[in-house]
Amino acid sequence: MSSEPKEAMNFRINCRGQLLDLSDRPKIMGILNTTPDSFFDGGTFNKNRGSIDLDQALDHALGMIRAGASIIDIGGESSRPGADKISAKEEIERTLPLIELLQRKTDVVISIDTYKAEVAAKALQGGAHIVNDISAFTFDAALPEVCSRYRAAVILMHTPVKPETMQWSTGTSSDGSDILNRVNRFLANSIAIAERHAIHDIIIDPGFGFGKSVAENFQLLSQLSALCALERPILAGLSRKSFLGHAITPQGGEIPPPSERLPATIAADTIALINGASILRVHDVEAAMQSMLIVEALKKF
Repeated sequence: MSSEPKEAMNFRINCRGQLLDLSDRPKIMGILNTTPDSFFDGGTFNKNRGSIDLDQALDHALGMIRAGASIIDIGGESSRPGADKISAKEEIERTLPLIELLQRKTDVVISIDTYKAEVAAKALQGGAHIVNDISAFTFDAALPEVCSRYRAAVILMHTPVKPETMQWSTGTSSDGSDILNRVNRFLANSIAIAERHAIHDIIIDPGFGFGKSVAENFQLLSQLSALCALERPILAGLSRKSFLGHAITPQGGEIPPPSERLPATIAADTIALINGASILRVHDVEAAMQSMLIVEALKKF
């Protein structure tokens, strides 16, 4: 199998009738969290950490679309390390009204960021097109059947542990293999699960920041093109992640907060695109679009 960057493979993902054409140029996925506790934008759209301010959330989504986002990824439960679990009912209450509203107002591709079959089913009934599962079908055995039933496209992400128990890894695995091999094997297994359920519109995500050391994250970023051997479009979710903060911290200094990691994010996004990423999952759509346009311009020479 080839390990060349995949813009040459003419990826076209059928998202429940919406075509996501990744063969012309990479696409930008805008992050819209309706959570009170996400690491960067938690609480932005919660009224006193309670109900969702739908008008404000919709305005933000429409702004990201105007800036160039082709996909809006809506999440109702934080996946930051140590995050508390919430019920499927609460997750649905946080996400479904916004999905339904956005589906009525735009034709943008909508992604539901969940690993729960019950949440995914409600989101797909409400108009979502993609299920973005951080566990790649390893947390909820019922999820593949739901995705198959609704003919949803899926994003399968590598994560070694659940968010509530997630910590920095030691940098090595128990079997001595490196991070790239572990991610490759994990995602290959999840792709096989998807295909057994007749799911063929699959995007893969190496899971930057999820249970990985700083060194492991940078190893993944530098060798991202190796995942092209899986012959699926690659999503890179690097936006304002902690490992970028570690890299830009002066020796002995304090790690800058997420609000100060945008330049580092742009640099990492650019590297990911050069190394074969087809989708960038970002908080800052305009900055990501500029990064993508520069890389596309570079390819002409």
